[in-house]
Amino acid sequence: MTGADAPLIEVEDLHVGFRTPKGMVEAVRGVGFTLGREKLGIVGESGSGKSQTGRAILGLIAGNGAVRARKLRFAGIDLVDATPRTMRTIRGNRVSMVLQDPRYSLNPVMTVGRQIAEAFLVHHRASRRQAKERALEMLRAVRIRDPERVYRAYPHELSGGMGQRVMIAMMMIPQPDVIIADEPTSALDVTVSLQVLAILDDLVSSRGMGLILISHDLELVASFCDRVLIMYAGRVVESCAARDLSHARHPYTQGLLRSLPKIDAPVEELPTLQRDPSWAL
Repeated sequence: MTGADAPLIEVEDLHVGFRTPKGMVEAVRGVGFTLGREKLGIVGESGSGKSQTGRAILGLIAGNGAVRARKLRFAGIDLVDATPRTMRTIRGNRVSMVLQDPRYSLNPVMTVGRQIAEAFLVHHRASRRQAKERALEMLRAVRIRDPERVYRAYPHELSGGMGQRVMIAMMMIPQPDVIIADEPTSALDVTVSLQVLAILDDLVSSRGMGLILISHDLELVASFCDRVLIMYAGRVVESCAARDLSHARHPYTQGLLRSLPKIDAPVEELPTLQRDPSWAL
């Protein structure tokens, strides 16, 4: 496969483990998938391994962690054995990651504009004036009404929704090929969440990028993504087209869907997910 049809990311038999006083604990066990210029959702409960899968791609695993894989590549580059210098040319430049809460991701003592401009200067030879112009352009792209004011603001002066838009602008300014969005709307209310997703959708589609959306929200992923991976206990238990998620076959996915409240079909008590130990094998 070559050219525009070639996958951006290839993952095969990915394992992520962490050394603990009680021994090695595997958070990701044998995960595999490919990503093209599409929107891929990874869904699962807390602790299912979905965030660690995304972090493993960028080498952002904690110091007590270890990553191994039969294949872990971006644009043909082996990420498992990549040198720190190679990873620096990829991380943030060609593959960016949007984290879930801007309150803990933005530097509180630097203005928003300086942080966005810095993300551009790290990866491009440009003057500070050019970086500022590019930062203002990205703030407008994420639909911030008064980009000049926000450029001069500090993170604590922004609402949650505006802070998340700033994070998206910062990650998009180097013009990456892939965005990994880890629960980008979990700290936001429903209306603002939809606005942020609409911005991501517009930017990803217009620029021909690949997107990995990590979430625990099945309905959100089904409506936003092209394909979905469902993870349980560090493994992918099911993969399907997003439009077919309501017809999922695995009992874990079916149980998650049944536990969702429905406005048009209210019930007194939502069913409890009955887990089978074999799902974790």
